[in-house]
Parts: sequence; structure tokens; C-alpha cells
Amino acid sequence: MAAQHYLVGIDLGTTNTVVAYCDNGQDLAECPIRLFEIDQLIGPGEVARKPTLPSFRFHPAQGQLPPSDTALPWTHQPVDGDFTPVIIGEWARELGAQIEGRQVVSAKSWLSHPAVDRYDAILPWAGMQDVEKVSPLIASASYLNHIRQAWNYHHPAHPLEQQEIVVTVPASFDESARKLTLEAAALAGMPHVTLLEEPQAVCYDWYTRYQSQATTQLKDVSAILICDVGGGTTDLSLISASLVQDELKLDRVGVGEHLMLGGDNIDLALAHLAEQQFAQQHQGQPQKLSAARLSKLIQQTRKTKESLLAAQSPESAKITLLGSGSKLLGGTKSINLDKTQVRQMALDGFFPHTAVDTLPAQRKGAVLEFGLPYAADPAITKHIAAFLAQHPHLIRTTERPSAPLGLLLNGGVFNSDLIQQRLIQILSDWTGQPVTHLDNPHPDLAVALGSVGYLKACRGSQLKIGGGAARSYFLHLEQRKQNQSQALCLLAKGTEEGHEIRLSSRRFSLTLGEPVRFNLLTTRHDSLNGAAPIQSGQLIDVDPEFFSLLPPYITSLERTSDQALAANQKDRVEVFLSTQLTPVGTLKLECVQVDDEQHRWQLEFEVRHQSHQQNDASSETSGLTQASELITALYSGNKNSAIQADPRTLSKSLTRLLGEKDHWDIATNRQLFDRLAQGKKRRRRSEAHEKNWLRFAGFTMRPGFGDPVDSWRIEQIWSLYQQGIQFQTHQTWSDWWTFWRRVCGGLNQEQQETILADIAKYLHPGAHNSSKQAKAAQEKGYEAMVRLAASLEHLEPEDKILLGNWFIKRALRQPQYAQAHWWAVGRLASRVLLYGSRHKVIPQAQLSHWLAELLQQDWKQEPMIGFAAMMMSRKTGDRQVDITDDLRTAVTDKLKQSKAPQSWLTLIDEISQVCESDSKRIFGETLPSGLRLLH
Repeated sequence: MAAQHYLVGIDLGTTNTVVAYCDNGQDLAECPIRLFEIDQLIGPGEVARKPTLPSFRFHPAQGQLPPSDTALPWTHQPVDGDFTPVIIGEWARELGAQIEGRQVVSAKSWLSHPAVDRYDAILPWAGMQDVEKVSPLIASASYLNHIRQAWNYHHPAHPLEQQEIVVTVPASFDESARKLTLEAAALAGMPHVTLLEEPQAVCYDWYTRYQSQATTQLKDVSAILICDVGGGTTDLSLISASLVQDELKLDRVGVGEHLMLGGDNIDLALAHLAEQQFAQQHQGQPQKLSAARLSKLIQQTRKTKESLLAAQSPESAKITLLGSGSKLLGGTKSINLDKTQVRQMALDGFFPHTAVDTLPAQRKGAVLEFGLPYAADPAITKHIAAFLAQHPHLIRTTERPSAPLGLLLNGGVFNSDLIQQRLIQILSDWTGQPVTHLDNPHPDLAVALGSVGYLKACRGSQLKIGGGAARSYFLHLEQRKQNQSQALCLLAKGTEEGHEIRLSSRRFSLTLGEPVRFNLLTTRHDSLNGAAPIQSGQLIDVDPEFFSLLPPYITSLERTSDQALAANQKDRVEVFLSTQLTPVGTLKLECVQVDDEQHRWQLEFEVRHQSHQQNDASSETSGLTQASELITALYSGNKNSAIQADPRTLSKSLTRLLGEKDHWDIATNRQLFDRLAQGKKRRRRSEAHEKNWLRFAGFTMRPGFGDPVDSWRIEQIWSLYQQGIQFQTHQTWSDWWTFWRRVCGGLNQEQQETILADIAKYLHPGAHNSSKQAKAAQEKGYEAMVRLAASLEHLEPEDKILLGNWFIKRALRQPQYAQAHWWAVGRLASRVLLYGSRHKVIPQAQLSHWLAELLQQDWKQEPMIGFAAMMMSRKTGDRQVDITDDLRTAVTDKLKQSKAPQSWLTLIDEISQVCESDSKRIFGETLPSGLRLLH
């Protein structure tokens, strides 16, 4: 690699992306930090250089714009997986306020959203039907790619990818979001970047500007609270300040929880206010905007907020809502938002003057409008109070004065002096003394500028903030002490990067060639329940209140060439764990072979399915041991053993040993499945063996995910699909399809489409036009196929719509399988999926047609029709997904007339979780005990 001529910092923001840099010269301390102005389209064919690149994409329709309108000074090369033409930056932001459904916003928020597949093309979320979409990963990479190409155009001798680069992330980003940010940078052609926490970058910017005065300004300050309220997140950090031999020392000592709450939420709240005023202008007409039109409106309320919260602001601002399609001009409406309304909403709604002990509401976080899980309580001051409660020395009490507090504010929200002064006053009241407000003249630029200050500090040219790891990491152990699970500290909070922690006192015996998992916990607390500070290697009892689950680390320890064994021979190695904080800010976890430390296996955590987590694994019991041995005897290779085990009594025997099977937890289920999987080759020994294997393997593996090793298990059983069944009776076919329905949550989209392609010929209404075809469908388990097809959540919405039309048609004409058909329609059209990504739900426009048909039926005679209508009408809070208010009212009224359960009405009227009985009805059976779903 060529010499690194520049140090470059990139603030990849939710709303704006900013780049700063300085020469990597000999006298680095004196090298000024400058902003890199980024070329971008500001109008058709008009390119300008701006200090910020708005983090917006616009996807024009095919042929909408001539190539000259989207031309940049360089020949644009999209990242792998992206397409052209795409507009990025200021013009993309402006076009979003004019044309609905084609703008990608908040890609950074989507990148940290665990309930969607961040690798799948889901943006724009409220996209028009014909708009091309991209994944959050590709969208984020496209902004970095634009920056790289702009930089290289102006610095051809010093390409960006050859410079020292830091990309900033919220301090609260978890391991998955950090890893995805690194992947986005690599996709953009920058495989070697360092990650830096944004609040630290803000502090570096302040220190760079006030180096000569910093010690004086902080001499009476014990800690600096950094409050960074950006477009999409509120990021809180605490940095201690002390003098060591008259030298200033700064250490990051606290990091807040991940809060998806920021300026975007204020814009959304103002858009709701404007929407209400538009509705008041046209009383009697439904005026609720579509998600796409609301998104367009938000672009205007963003400007209104900035204008009316400024010091010299007008008394009001005009909001214009253009019509759609042919009514573009004739449907134009306008309202005025006045300064008092906007300031009251911003100050009292998001920065209310609350008491220090008023903490945020703990109700379930709602998914609002655009599929993003915003914080349940919008009061940012309450979240700050909750953060300070973890550091009680900063809060005044009757017995104890508070420690002096410095305050450093950042983010576009704090461009408003009104909001700045409100927060300063609140914190002064809480601490009982004036806070020391540290000046930040450019809240939109400080993160990028400070990230270059960090790179300078790494080279010794200025003070470096200490603090190391922002949280402690623990290995969750399955063993229990007096019914209390325990955890081993792998890496304590404050451990500096690059410092290897070798936990050689605890050994693990692992089998080569088989998957292993390590369940990890994390905490931001310095100590637990007032005990001494947490230390690496410490074994502690797990209190769920203090811990958060991380995605599990999974690996298969493969043999090296000198460890080769016979194919059927297993080998075990004894290992210990080694951990360290990497320079990019992520946890590195390795298994190290005890007798040969050259053999190391680095562990990778699972990103895609982290939203499904389990509680503690059950400890081994004598009943479980006997049950496992019974399964082994039944499906072992020893025929003499098999004679003594009768498959017809398996169900009764397992119930006797383990209790009712619906109460088996996920760990018990998976242990039983692993024994069944070992005997899968002998499942065809008899018809009874095959039926019972399918029933119990499917039941113990349901719903195909939930345990970290489930992806490996699914790989092992997918080969069975091509083998099919041995005993082709109606019952065995039904058991076969039920098996795949139970495990299909672990199948990928391609596998699910393979299944659908095979059964579609039996599901198509035309398959029942002749008695021969109808008989074939019946013999091969038609009803089980219907339920399987409806459970394939990874299918494209177009395929689900086709299936839904088939099932409605058959349900109305042939009552034989009416219940199964109506259940399937409800499952296909559900607003909340069990495991599929949220962008795979059927569009609300299709549901309007189906509900019109369902509302004409007799729900008292067939309650399952009401169930299907409830599933279509379940409230999520996402305007892109939810049905219209008039349809919701019609469904609610008819459910009441039909004496439907109150729980159904609750799911329609409120954003709520399903009860156990409804969960069984929705998913076809109970879910394993211990499986927690994040909807």
C-alpha cells in the first residue's frame, strides 16, 4: 500500500454524511483539519460541492431522467448489488419532497434494525410498486462509495482507499451493527477502516479547538456528559475528567442504550400535526395519507422545524401538500404551522422539563409509520435521566451534593438555541449547580472533524481519550448454581484495544467438524449491585436486569491438514478462550488449542437471525437422559435394540419421562432432535418408524430457528427433502408436509420456493377439476400442503397473493377444507410475520380487495373467516403495512357481531403481543417454551 498521505474521518450519519481530513505530515499537531466538500447533484445536470452529503437516495423511474441530468464529474461505478441511475445527496433529498415513494431515508437506522434482513432489498420502505429497492447494507455502502469516488476525482494521486480512514458509529451500536458498517465500507472499496464512537469524536473535536484552555475549562468538572441527538438516534456517553500530575486525563466511562430517537421523530410528529390540519380542512372525508405521501410531507416539515426553531424565525411556515397522479395540481392543499405549535411540540414533547427520577415509559416499543422501532417514550430528557441514574454521583440528593458536570451537545437538533438552553436548564436543576456548557459551534460537523482528531491522537500529537471497551462481555454458562445461571467475564469494561485476555484457567472440550456455540451477554454497568468493579475472568451470577443478549458466536472447528482423521472418526480438542477488543471496536473471540497454541479458531457471530433468542438452556435431567436413550434405541443401527423399542409407544413414553410435550423448552426440544437426526437414515425401517420420526423431529425442531446451531441443523436435514418418504400413504404424506411446515422458519427463500414449486400443482384450483387430479391431491395430503404453503414467509408477496387468491376461491366454492383455507389466507396475509422480514408482507392494497370479499361472508357460521380478517387487520403502527381506518372499523364491528374473542379485537385496536392461545391458532401449534420473538 502506498504511503498514507491523509488522515480521513467519515461521519456516516442518518441525515447527513460529512468528511474531514488533514495532511499526515511530520508536524501533525500543526496540520489543520479541513472539511472535504463533496460533489453532488443539486438539480438536473447541476453539480455543486457541499460540506455535507445528505444521506438520501432517490430512485428515478425508468426513462424519467435523461443521462445528462444524473451525470457526475466522474464515471460512476455502483457497488456490487446496486443499480443505476440513482441520485444521492441534496437533489435526492429535494426530490423526495416532490415525488413520493422513490426516496431512501434513514439507511443507518435500518442498518441497526434487528427485525429485518439488512441484506435484503427493502428500501425505500414506503416505495411505489414499480420502484427498484436496495438493502440497508447497499444503501449505506452507496453513500461511502459516492464519497470515495468524489475524493478520488479530486485526489487521483492519493486514492481514499489508501488513506488512514475512520468511520464513526453511535456508541450504542451493537456488534451486529458495527460489523454491518464494516461490511458497507468494504463494499464501497474501503476494506481497511477503523470505527470510532460518535460521542468520542465530538469530544475530540472540542479538545482540538480548545487544547490550550481545556485543562482550565475542566478543572472543576468531574465528568462530561455528551448528548448527541442526530437525525435517527440519541447517543449518550460519559467521559471522566481528571488531572494526573497536572496533565488532563479523559476516559470514556459510560455509554447509553441504543435509542432510535432523534430529529426524524420531531419531523414525523410535525407531519402528523400537519396531516391533522389538512384533515380539518376537509371534514367528512378520510384524509389519512398513504405512507409514501406522508414520507413526502416529512421532507417539508423537516425544513419547517429548522426554520421555526431558529433564533430569528418567522411567525409561521407554509406546508403544501401536492396531489397525486392526474390530480397533482388540482389536489394541492396548503396549511400554516405557527412558531408556537412547533416550539411547543419540540420542547414539551421531546425535551420536557421533568424531574430527575422521572424515567422513560417502559411500554413495548412501537413500530411507527415506516417500520423502524422508535423508542417508546419520545421524551429525550427522561432517557438522559435513566442514563444518569447509572452514575448516581452526578445527581444531587439530600444527603450528597452532585459532582460538577460538563455538557457537550451535538447533532442537528442542537442547532436550535432554544433546545440547547432547555436542556442546560434541566441538567442544572437536576445537579443543583450550573453545568459547564462546552462550546460546539458546528453540531452538524463536529463528528467528522473530531474523528480526524482521534487519528491525530493515535499518533501521539494530542490527548487520547481512554476507556477501552465500552461494555463488559460475558460467556453465559449452561451450568447452574442453586437455580441461578452464571456467566464468565471474557473481557471487562475498560479493557484497551489490542490487549489479549487469555482465559486459560477454564477449558472446553470441543469436537472437530461439528458446530459449537457460545452464548454471550453484555452489560454497560461498571459493577453489579454495588460490588467491586467487574474483572476479566470473574464468574458471576446472572441478573437479567443488568444484562443484554448478544448474537451467539458460532463456529465449526475444522481439522487442519495435520489433524486429518478417517472420515467416520471424531476428534476432540481441548481449548481455552482468548478475547480482545480490536482496533475497529469489535470483540475478537478465539478458541485456542491447549497443547498447541498455534491452532486457533476465530468465532463469528450470527447477524441474520439474532432477533430470535432463547432463555437459558435446561440442565441435563435423568428424564431427558432416558428420553434421549429411548430415541437412540429406536433409531440406532442395532436392530436388536430396535426390536425392544416400539415406535407406536414413543409419544406416551416421552410424555411419561418429560411431561406434556407442549411444555418442553427449546433446549430440551433440540437435544431430542439431535438424537432423532442421528437416526435419520433409519427412519424408514417401518411405516410407524417413519411417521413417528417425522412427527417428533418436526415438533422438536419447530419453528426451525431459535437455537444458535439451528442453521447447521437445517443444513443437515435439507438433504432429506430430495429423498422424500418411503411409505406413501395419506397419513405419511400429511406427516411429511407437516414436518416441513414446522421447520420452515429455518429454510431460506430458495428452499421455500423449491417446496412451493413442488406442491403448487396440487394447490392450483384447476387441480381439482377432474376426479383423478382431486384424488391425487387428497392422497398426497392436500390440507397439510395448504398449511405448509401458507407458512412459507420468505416467499415474495406476489407468490403469497397468488396462493391467497387460490385459497379464497376454493374456500368459497368447496367447504370441504374451508377451515384450512381460511387459516392459510390469514397466515399469508398477516401484518406481523413469525420469522420473515417485514418487507415480505402482502401490500395493504391487496387486502382491501380480500377484506371486501370476507366482509360479505357469515363469520358466525365459519369463525375462521373472522380469524383471517383479524390477521389482515392486526395493528402494527406502520402506515405502509396497516389497513385503512374505515376497513379496520368494518372488521371490528363484524367481529363484535360474530362474538369473536376480545383478544382479537385488542390485536386490531392496539399494537400488542398475541396471547398463548392465539399464538397457537396463528402459527398452527404452540411455540417452544423459552423462544422469545421480537416482532
